[in-house]
Amino acid sequence: MKLLDRLKVFEHKYVFLRWATGAEYGKINYVGEDYVEFSIIDVDTMEVRETTIINSGLILEIAFGGADISRIVAEISSMLPDN
Repeated sequence: MKLLDRLKVFEHKYVFLRWATGAEYGKINYVGEDYVEFSIIDVDTMEVRETTIINSGLILEIAFGGADISRIVAEISSMLPDN
């Protein structure tokens, strides 16, 4: 299984992504054959800081579980309006 096939499972999910020139927490918006669209979140304010396009060949590591990811999901969920 290729990395891109595995990443497609995590589209629209929060992860920790490390690539050749950086590493950030954020949300995978889109996984394509040649790039990944990734929204970086500011962990202090829980707001999207920027959206970046990363060449898929430069992705080194992705973490999709753990305490930090769970905290980010919980904090963002708590900001959703009550209906």
